[in-house]
Amino acid sequence: MKWPKKVKHRKKVLAKIYRPCAGRGSYRVAWTVSGKRMMKSFPTYGGQGGALEYAEELVKDLAKGSQVTALTPEQAGDALTAFDRLQRFYQETGVRLSLREAVSECCEARGKLGKHTLAEAIDGFLTTVATINRTDMSQAVEEFVEGRKAKTIAKEGKRPQLSPGYHYNVSMWLREFAGTFRNSAVCDLTTELLDTYMAKHGDVSPKTRNERRGTVKMFLKWCVKKKYLSAAHGLLDAEGMTKESYEPEDIECYTANELRAMLERASKRPGPPEEGQQPGADYTRLVPMIAMVALGGVRLQEASRLTWADVWHVEGHVEVSVAKSKTRSRRLVTVCPALAGWLEPYRNSTGPLWPSLYLQHWHKAFEAMLAELNIPVRRNGLRHSFVSAHYALHADEGLTAKEAGNSPAMVHSNYKGLMTKADGVAWFAVAPAQAANVIPLTAKAVAQDAK
Repeated sequence: MKWPKKVKHRKKVLAKIYRPCAGRGSYRVAWTVSGKRMMKSFPTYGGQGGALEYAEELVKDLAKGSQVTALTPEQAGDALTAFDRLQRFYQETGVRLSLREAVSECCEARGKLGKHTLAEAIDGFLTTVATINRTDMSQAVEEFVEGRKAKTIAKEGKRPQLSPGYHYNVSMWLREFAGTFRNSAVCDLTTELLDTYMAKHGDVSPKTRNERRGTVKMFLKWCVKKKYLSAAHGLLDAEGMTKESYEPEDIECYTANELRAMLERASKRPGPPEEGQQPGADYTRLVPMIAMVALGGVRLQEASRLTWADVWHVEGHVEVSVAKSKTRSRRLVTVCPALAGWLEPYRNSTGPLWPSLYLQHWHKAFEAMLAELNIPVRRNGLRHSFVSAHYALHADEGLTAKEAGNSPAMVHSNYKGLMTKADGVAWFAVAPAQAANVIPLTAKAVAQDAK
């Protein structure tokens, strides 16, 4: 036999068998695939498992263009193991990957990781990324609102953590926010959607827009804690969520004549309507609140928390307790003669000065009355007028700050020169009109007479 033995398929030599030689005691089958010379050794030439049997099967595969013959036995074993693992992965996850996809993705990832393993990278990733629970926007808002509701309820003798009025506003704004993104999940929010939302409120003041932004930011922070939103959401990078700077609003005051018109109109109960006419509005419930803010300097929110017991508890003063003060510090408000006159008809009243938890009802009634009187609405005008008038009258920022619950520096920088002394005198002279045969009594005299 002539060596090497040529093994053909369809008259084409595709493999050769070499006999044993010095230093090699085996028969060797040699072939070329994809430009690479391959070789496999056998202890025998013929028979089952011999070199000839292997070579004859081999050339059939080579003729078909099979690449399997390029694999070494070890590589072939690795390939079979890999296929088995990919099949189990598919059964466990439903994700089907080819061997090429799996190897390519693994190599690309390992190339980026350098000396680190994929397992190390995945463990690190999972420690910083939380699983997000897909939750409908409206559902999340209602959960947020309901969760804060308990904070609006005060324990006996204490002030609630949240003002009911503030909670009402936040709830209203967030429900409107959710309504803008109906049938959307929290995790579907984008910076573009937030820009669109804020653009809808371009007609309000920058201060109000900032308040809305603050409410949305508070809600998004809560959503991160609830795992409704990724901590790396990046939504606050939206242009619409950038806080605006703005010039402070001009402080506007009412005049003494306007204050008198308000109190006299509010004090007047409407009579029976004429036939075919609507009954006049009853504003009597506004009197104590107008008088307390305009002539006592009590903040509107503080006044809404006061009870009549607070008014009569300390003679000649109204007690604004820690639980009812904005600054959470107790102060006594001096009851000037004009304020005493407006409060006297309520000497036997009990309960709160303002019967509703919500100041929206107050603003609605107050603004309706001003419209009837043809008096423009001035933002926080009653309190601004008190501070301006008191400072103009006494020329003592420390005294005014003590009465109003502000700092002397703030009084000086914001209220100096807004009224003259004559304006201050006129403001604190707005007392109820007395009948000619009525002699005014001091609070002390009334108390003694009641005994």
